[in-house]
Amino acid sequence: MARYSGYDYPKLAKTGFLFGLVLFVVGSASELVGHALFGSLPQWENTLFVSLIAVGFLVGFFSPFVFGVIIPLVE
Repeated sequence: MARYSGYDYPKLAKTGFLFGLVLFVVGSASELVGHALFGSLPQWENTLFVSLIAVGFLVGFFSPFVFGVIIPLVE
């Protein structure tokens, strides 16, 4: 007996990848522009931008695998 959910996995994979890409680009651009305009940034801003880059990379990398490969195979 097959069970089908109402989730659109290709759309979730693409949306997750694009969300991760946006986080990565915002973190990278903010780091570059912040240092170019203001020189030294406060430590909390550096931590925020590096965290955005890391989280964006992880979300963008794992989202297609999770929503495009793993979950459809498990379901």
